[in-house]
Amino acid sequence: MEFVMKCLGINEAGNLTIGGCDVKELAKQYKTPLYIMDESDVRKNCRTYVDAIDKYYDGNGLILYASKALSCKYMYKIAMEEGMGVDTVSGGEIYTALAAGFPAEKIYFHGNNKTYDEIEYAVKSNIGCFVVDNEDELDAIDEIAGKYKKTVKIMLRITPGVDAHTHDFIRTGQIDSKFGAALETGAADKLTEYALAKKNVELKGLHCHIGSQIFELAPFCETAEIMMNYIAKLDRKYGVVIEELNLGGGFGIKYTEKDTPIDYDKFIEAVSAVIKKSAADLGVKCPFILMEPGRSIVAPSGITVYTVGTVKKIPNVRTYVCVDGGMGDNPRYILYNSEYDAVLVEKPDAERFEKVTVAGKCCESGDIVIKDIFMPEVKKGDLIAVLATGAYNYSMASNYNRIPRPPVIMAKDGKSKIAVKRETYEDIIANDMI
Repeated sequence: MEFVMKCLGINEAGNLTIGGCDVKELAKQYKTPLYIMDESDVRKNCRTYVDAIDKYYDGNGLILYASKALSCKYMYKIAMEEGMGVDTVSGGEIYTALAAGFPAEKIYFHGNNKTYDEIEYAVKSNIGCFVVDNEDELDAIDEIAGKYKKTVKIMLRITPGVDAHTHDFIRTGQIDSKFGAALETGAADKLTEYALAKKNVELKGLHCHIGSQIFELAPFCETAEIMMNYIAKLDRKYGVVIEELNLGGGFGIKYTEKDTPIDYDKFIEAVSAVIKKSAADLGVKCPFILMEPGRSIVAPSGITVYTVGTVKKIPNVRTYVCVDGGMGDNPRYILYNSEYDAVLVEKPDAERFEKVTVAGKCCESGDIVIKDIFMPEVKKGDLIAVLATGAYNYSMASNYNRIPRPPVIMAKDGKSKIAVKRETYEDIIANDMI
């Protein structure tokens, strides 16, 4: 049987496996709901990007793991060991990376509304670079850098005006976006001039990002050409040499059979050709290239395992398969109407003949994990594995209804270890004050 994830298998007992481990046995050991990651597959995905950027940019680049996809100390440790930098979007992510021993100079700090305290913490921690979104942020960075007698390296987030065909909530390249300064409106020029007038910042690069879960190559190539033209314009107009260009991320992954992701190596090769040709045509130096894959590194390497608590059949309407998790551990359906595939852990290759909706246990009618999926007969006590949940599940999880968040388990070579422990009721009330 072919799964939407390449790292899954079926063992002699007929059970689903990940990382060489029997998922039924992991569920028995760690209970459900349960996040499981194939560590070797995560590392393989990291190396795909690192090797490609080294190959097609002649070593003149760096992959930044977009850690919002899955932020925990174990993932920062993996990114560090695989030779990557990291993209962070909050003080909490920076703190976690530093706590994992990640080198500060390889941490890039994103965000459209960084707080004063977050900026100060990042400056004091000597992070490598700020990706600046607006003039107010520039004021704060310049003030804080001056306070600590430092010169802070920055990139400016530019909105290139490229419309990626994806969900409205994850499109970021168009003018109407909370992120960045638009080229078409002149906002990018204005932000550049504002940055150049600051005493305590050093403009080293430009950043762009056009959205997430994108399956087309053309928008990325178009964006690369637009950004190279803007680099040439800044050179001519201001005499500014842009040394770094961050092309963002957004590479789609296979959640269901209908998804057709780009071969990431081929993507980097194609974009590199645009960058190199543009540099030659425009007479500018090829910048140091950064990219920010996140979802495509961890999503295809993770599953979430649930136990079925009840099956509710409404004749001629719908069959609800209710599990012991839901929107608290996977809010992506309620946010984006996201689609997933799922299998029974003990019969992953069984014939699928019944249309069901996998529902969560939260007190919300919208608490759905998967709507209208064909499954084998599902009974109370069955284990269901929802596939490709390694990104934006744990990282977006909540304690809604005061439900503890599941643990994150790393599986590798038939062995497992806890990356993040399961929360307890005591953890939930730890900050309550009476």
